[in-house]
Amino acid sequence: MTLVFSLLARWIRGVTLSGAVAGAVVCFLLYVGAGPGGFAALVAVFGLTWITTRFGYRNKQGLGTAESREGRTASQVLANLAVAAACAGLFVVTAKTVFLLALAAALSEAAADTVSSELGQARNATARLITTWEEVPAGTDGGVTGTGTLGGIAAAILVGLVCAVAGLVTFAQLRFSVVAAVLGMTADSYLGALLERRKLLTNDWVNFLSTLTAAGVASLLA
Repeated sequence: MTLVFSLLARWIRGVTLSGAVAGAVVCFLLYVGAGPGGFAALVAVFGLTWITTRFGYRNKQGLGTAESREGRTASQVLANLAVAAACAGLFVVTAKTVFLLALAAALSEAAADTVSSELGQARNATARLITTWEEVPAGTDGGVTGTGTLGGIAAAILVGLVCAVAGLVTFAQLRFSVVAAVLGMTADSYLGALLERRKLLTNDWVNFLSTLTAAGVASLLA
């Protein structure tokens, strides 16, 4: 399953060659640690990422924010999925189901962050900086839009539902996963505005810390 998924992701240019290798490692860890449910959630995240990245691509090119047509690199893949893979590993070691909830929240946040960013850039020329609310070009670090925010929330709910249907979390825990993912998405915007704009953090580190935030919040809520 890992091999087929990675080859397919590369074939449709969702990831680069290095991204496919990194994705294969993450996919394997998720499948071993969380079973078919973890794999299903990963596929949902990848599908949402691939679709929204290509949505409104010409507009993003005009803004200068479009992702490479070759797909996401290994560092981008790991920045978004390493926390979820680590949670899967911790579940294997400890057998504590809280790590499955943290995994679901991390994957939901990764989807929410990507969808909010891609939709916001595709549908808007400007955004609002989350710290000062001043108008900035769409795609600016820390910039948020109504379209992007609503899309991100919808993505968090969708991935959370996949996790619940697949048995990773209960439907009662679904709200924890969604709330944690939305808070992680918000943290991403603040980190972008406060640190990434000042070149104190790269986008990969911002994404990693945002998924870590979501996993941590979900664990605390549980």
